Amino acid sequence: MSTSGISERESHATWAKKLEKCFNQVDQQVKFMHLQAEVDCLLQQLQHLKMQKLAAIDKEE
Repeated sequence: MSTSGISERESHATWAKKLEKCFNQVDQQVKFMHLQAEVDCLLQQLQHLKMQKLAAIDKEE
């Protein structure tokens, strides 16, 4: 086995680790964006319900 073969394998392993880390970061960003969108949607629903409640109270008066 040559030294260049070992060095090449180590280089591939290092590259693979960096690539995996990059994919994990992207995956986490995607998950965060989905959660952020869900929170935004829930806030909009809450605001809509609040407006409906206020409108109902105004009709009663």
